Parts: sequence; C-alpha cells; structure tokens
Amino acid sequence: MKVIEILKLNRELLNICRTAGIRLDDVRYIELYNEYSWLLAEGEKITYIVAALSDKYGVCERTVYDLIRRLKAECNLLAV
Repeated sequence: MKVIEILKLNRELLNICRTAGIRLDDVRYIELYNEYSWLLAEGEKITYIVAALSDKYGVCERTVYDLIRRLKAECNLLAV
C-alpha cells in the first residue's frame, strides 16, 4: 500500500485531527501519558513522574511537561 492510499482512506479523520489541533506525531506518547495518569493517581509527585518518564522514554523533562500539557488539553470543539 502506498502513502497516498493510506492518506485517502483516512482523509476525513486526519483533517478533523488537524483542525482540532492534534499533532499526529503525539500518537507515540499515548503510553507515556497513560503512565503519567496512573502514577499521578497513585499519589506520586509530578516532578518525580516527569523525571521517571523522561528517562524511560528518552526525552527531556521539558518535552514530558509539554506532552502532558498538550495531551490533556481540550480539543478545539468549534473546529470539529
């Protein structure tokens, strides 16, 4: 299957995601966010969570903070 074929099959969903402000690259970090949510619910401090996830996923702490902020943000509902 070619890239253009995948894009054509998912055109509508991709346009909705783009319009809502979702970065398609963030799909790589779904598990990171799930672990963040779980550790936070367990009562861990955010600083510890960010440091641990930074080490585990090989990204800097600032990136973890940015990902968490982005992934927990509300979508632009007017765009959808």
